[in-house]
Amino acid sequence: MEKAKMTVDKDFTIGVVDKRLYGSFIEHLGRAVYGGIYEPGHPSANEQGFRTDVLEMVKELNVPIVRYPGGNFVSGYNWEDSVGPVSERKRRLELAWRTIETNEFGFNEFVDWAKQANSEVMMAVNLGTRGTDAARNIVEYSNHPEGSYYSDLRIKHGYKQPHAIKTWCLGNEMDGPWQIGHKTADEYGRLAVEAAKVMKWTDPTIELVACGSSNLNMPSFPEWEATVLDHTYDHVEYLSLHQYYGNQEQDTPTFLARSLEMDRFIDTVKATCDYIKAKKRSKKTMYLSFDEWNVWYHSNENDSKMDPWQIAPPQLEDIYNHEDALLVGCMLISMLKHADRVKMACLAQLVNVIAPIMTDTSGGSWRQTIFYPFMHTSLFGRGTALVPLIQSPKYDTKQITDVPYLEAIAVHNEEQGEVTVFAVNRHLEESLPLEVDLRSFGKCTVIEHIVLESDDLKASNTAAQPNRVAPHNRGGAVVSDTLITASLAKASWNVIRLKVQ
Repeated sequence: MEKAKMTVDKDFTIGVVDKRLYGSFIEHLGRAVYGGIYEPGHPSANEQGFRTDVLEMVKELNVPIVRYPGGNFVSGYNWEDSVGPVSERKRRLELAWRTIETNEFGFNEFVDWAKQANSEVMMAVNLGTRGTDAARNIVEYSNHPEGSYYSDLRIKHGYKQPHAIKTWCLGNEMDGPWQIGHKTADEYGRLAVEAAKVMKWTDPTIELVACGSSNLNMPSFPEWEATVLDHTYDHVEYLSLHQYYGNQEQDTPTFLARSLEMDRFIDTVKATCDYIKAKKRSKKTMYLSFDEWNVWYHSNENDSKMDPWQIAPPQLEDIYNHEDALLVGCMLISMLKHADRVKMACLAQLVNVIAPIMTDTSGGSWRQTIFYPFMHTSLFGRGTALVPLIQSPKYDTKQITDVPYLEAIAVHNEEQGEVTVFAVNRHLEESLPLEVDLRSFGKCTVIEHIVLESDDLKASNTAAQPNRVAPHNRGGAVVSDTLITASLAKASWNVIRLKVQ
């Protein structure tokens, strides 16, 4: 096969990678909370009922921020139901996912869990059924030191110190007809800017995320973004993007090319933001929060048969295979290629619900295939993303043309003296010879070449076979002066870590 070439230069940078790019998401949906992060009585549960086996795997992923409590759930969320004595909390019909929400696990419990997971909280406010008053009140409860009704209520609930949550989402997917309290762009923009004002008057140190389109195929995209930003541009720091992909047609070459659509999605949102920046004669740059992204389709049929009004039923429990891990790797590379503007992202979700971590009712837990590319980029993708100049053989599908077999990026961690190359070989039948020119770095040595590969694209990890698809470090990359040579196995995810001398 024709070889691929990649050239990177330490002076040709995309931008500093914000650690929050490796965030995740916990929604009150399915078994993400109950039976996922929280299960009193489980052998591993600590005194607060948090599963420590799950906590340890979350720590392996090094997740810096977790979005909560939704998602669609937040558009019917009364935050007051989830605080105070558990015995006094209300059970509610949860209309987004048609379940019963017990509120046994609530806002303060999540803050405690996030601290134990070494994560910050990205908190969402309800702009579906509620609005400015509830938004300012939860910020007061969370962040005001003392001496006001809601801050003193937090203290009464056992939390003397403020939670100091700095990142807040102004609702969720408000362009979607499925959303509780769905709004037009003008309706949402007006509500979002008024909520933003009172939230920042309550705590001027917070940062806010406005809702972008629910996905790139929404009929109102990107006009929604332009209209919402017309209202909110001066009051928010981020605009959200959401996107999921599936392989319902069992067309793997097209499936693995979907990250090119993700690139175009990000570029279109950036352009829309910059149009509003120009329109307003603003000096402020709008950053992006890709706060829902993943593969999601395996569980759709089972979910359609689910009986309503259960407590924590097994919803959205995709069991991921090897090809899913390859696309997740490509999507992570896409976000790194836009590290100048995409500053936060949330893999949706973290446990059980379209998640890298799974638990079962018998008490076990395991890492799904997608766990590994996410973990590798979170651990080794810190630093500065470098412009990748790539020459690669290409292929065409019925839907997407000129798809490079090589998808790759390099990140320079100057503090650690390391350069890491992340690369996917999209070819399903042949290995891909690769040369990476690191001419500006001087001599380098290979620390390790990690590979995730499988002869079976549909191979999955399960409770019975938790390591069926797992990475190894026998990749075989070598360096001669400043030139890396490697053979990327067919349909593989690769992490080539280099020490800069």
